[in-house]
Amino acid sequence: MSTTRPFSPGDRGPEPGAGGASGVPGGDPPEAPAASRLPRRLAFDGESGVVPLARDFTRQALYAWGWLPAATADQRAAAEDVLLVVSELVTNACLHAGGPSELRIGCDNKVLRIEVSDRGTGSPAPRTPHRAGRPGGHGMFIVQRLCLDWGVVRAPGASGKTVWAELGAPA
Repeated sequence: MSTTRPFSPGDRGPEPGAGGASGVPGGDPPEAPAASRLPRRLAFDGESGVVPLARDFTRQALYAWGWLPAATADQRAAAEDVLLVVSELVTNACLHAGGPSELRIGCDNKVLRIEVSDRGTGSPAPRTPHRAGRPGGHGMFIVQRLCLDWGVVRAPGASGKTVWAELGAPA
């Protein structure tokens, strides 16, 4: 679902420590130190190879936040989904918006949020109709399918936009 809301709607579930989203059945997730849970930011100014750079940056954050190493196949799949969404959003900025300017990622016990800022004027949207057998045009369709929600935020009076996406934390 594409939106223009800066944040996703609805309840994000019980507060941390209320049980549930962990790799331990019936247990709470291990708490990462507060400093390691801080949102992370990567500026792309003058960088080349931004897609692998973004993936490596995100992978390091997933290790710091305890998403990796993954203990189960579901946790591994959740981490791979995050890396794929980062790749798709950064690639989309490269192809359609003159390149990304910044990647921001943040995580709590329920949701991981990815934000990619660029200087482009267009708005991303899944191509319709989606044609699975044809090359190209799959990026935002993939983002839509993997994410809880996603959208676009524009700052008043500023050029560019931020495309954001949120994924659920692994169970």
